[in-house]
Amino acid sequence: MLRHFMRIKIDNDLLTAMAERWRPETHTFHLPEGEMTITLKYVAILTGLPISGDAIIGSTTKPEGGWWPLILAELGFDMPTTTPIQGRGHPSLNAGQVSIPWLVTHIHNEVEINDETLEDQVERYARIYLIGLVGGFLFPDKSNRWIQGIWLPLLTGDWDAIGEKSWGSAVLAGLYRELCTCSKVGAKQVGAAMFILQLWVWEHLPMFSPLDPRPYRRADDELNFLQNPPYDVK
Repeated sequence: MLRHFMRIKIDNDLLTAMAERWRPETHTFHLPEGEMTITLKYVAILTGLPISGDAIIGSTTKPEGGWWPLILAELGFDMPTTTPIQGRGHPSLNAGQVSIPWLVTHIHNEVEINDETLEDQVERYARIYLIGLVGGFLFPDKSNRWIQGIWLPLLTGDWDAIGEKSWGSAVLAGLYRELCTCSKVGAKQVGAAMFILQLWVWEHLPMFSPLDPRPYRRADDELNFLQNPPYDVK
């Protein structure tokens, strides 16, 4: 479901205005009408992310031997020390972070699925996609160029176990934390799933919603293909 939200153009001015009205002491927006905030209920309804299940927890320490063995074992490819990106050397790994430009380039150039592709390889490609989706979209860093390696262990192993984790709770916690950080004097960037805040504003403060929603709409046949799509996909 999450890929449907990737087409949303982020309104930086709107999000900046909301961040200026965020109060870390109460985790609420102070508005002329009163105090409002984003709750777990709204995250579940708007995005479809699960809010029950196992907590998103794990070690933030780089494993012994670094991230290369885990990447090679779970994703099926090794990562060079540097890769030319737009004529410049850009490291694919940096202090436990995976390069988003390198990952995108690798997917476009080397990933191809057809009727003869083995199931194990399809699963590897799916994990690559998940890591990009989780590390680069749900929990992006401020540069939008790196995916934290700490997400790798959470996206390996049993597929059902991955889907049963409380991703919505973790995303909301990350959003709260980044709002508290960027509301401070001197803050210039934010690294969270700000698209959720924008969707929430569109729903609760309709005067800021798009006048022309057509660019955000999906084709009817694609929506019919989805089973119980989240509210904001509809």
